[in-house]
Amino acid sequence: MKALTWHGIEDVRVTDVPDPVIAHTTDAVVRVSSTAICGSDLHLYRVLAPYLKPGDVLGHEFMGIVEEVGPGVATLAVGDRVVVPFNISCGRCWMCQRGLFAQCETTQNTDSGKGASLFGYTSLYGSVPGGQAERVLVPHADFGPIVVPDDMPDERFLYLSDILPTAWQAVEYADVNGSDTLAVLGLGPVGQLAVRSALHPGVGRVIGVDLVPDRIERARVSGAEVIDASDTDVAQALKDLTEGRGPDAVIDAVGMEAHGNPFSEKVIAGASRLPKPIARGVVETFGIDRLAALHTAVAAVRRGGTLSISGVYGGMADPMPMMELFDKGLTVRMGQCHVRRWSDELLDIVRTDDDVLELESLATHHGSLEDAPDLYRVFQEKQDECLKVVLRP
Repeated sequence: MKALTWHGIEDVRVTDVPDPVIAHTTDAVVRVSSTAICGSDLHLYRVLAPYLKPGDVLGHEFMGIVEEVGPGVATLAVGDRVVVPFNISCGRCWMCQRGLFAQCETTQNTDSGKGASLFGYTSLYGSVPGGQAERVLVPHADFGPIVVPDDMPDERFLYLSDILPTAWQAVEYADVNGSDTLAVLGLGPVGQLAVRSALHPGVGRVIGVDLVPDRIERARVSGAEVIDASDTDVAQALKDLTEGRGPDAVIDAVGMEAHGNPFSEKVIAGASRLPKPIARGVVETFGIDRLAALHTAVAAVRRGGTLSISGVYGGMADPMPMMELFDKGLTVRMGQCHVRRWSDELLDIVRTDDDVLELESLATHHGSLEDAPDLYRVFQEKQDECLKVVLRP
């Protein structure tokens, strides 16, 4: 079968790989109908190269049709239409029983000191072949896949695999209500959905922040107030809009790819090109992230407020303003999304007729699997107002 595979820094290719074969009783094989390129995939494109090997199949956002199920899967049938969470969890272990599906102890990667295995996401998270392929082997299919209706477009459900529950969790972690102000830093796909997720239940005031004009305008159209970060002291602007206090909560939806630190950018570029053992040492010993967005969030949020981090960070020794965090008495919540914790609630929302979260219009670019290498580049460089890419294998 065809799949998108990694071959080096900024080098992804569509190649022939072996067809998936059921190996365990709780496996299933899914024929992919739609798969997306996530902002986190761009980290693999460059930053996390030390943890990939040539031929690794990428992609962790996908949905499709069940083609085969193992004898231990009673929740699925051949022909079911499913969306598959990006984290692989068993649903039964100590962590899963507490809704901490991203920390599943059955698929936890103890050798690398990481949480649950992820589709298509490096040796740190299990080296599980990903979803940018014609077919995918899905472990723990007796718990993970979510059966969805047959009568709506794929894009109504595709984002349940990652970015929609990630945005929803970010808003839940922000702990805001109808009288609060929430700022969202970064208006990429997760940031846009965080804005919409906050406005849907009626958060009092939502302010979106970004550098890219078309992303700023999208958030404005969705109902948010907006700040253009390209020529503004963002923390001060947010305080000016909130009687000098700052927002009640700030979501950092940017992560390690934040703009604003040329030195860190050079360190990241250099580290990713070192021999793999040395590069891993740099990542695991030094702070390699660009922290402009995170530091802005800390500076902006009001005293006693909440910082919710949904953007991915990868450095092990990133400098943090601990005095400010402590002095302001901030609550900080973060981490991989526990997709299945939110999926039932979100499925009820997304399958309504009126598409209240505007999911069908989120993707700006579509293509076949063969188009993926070019679309990775377009997405990374934010060309052609690219916000989200959906592929049809």
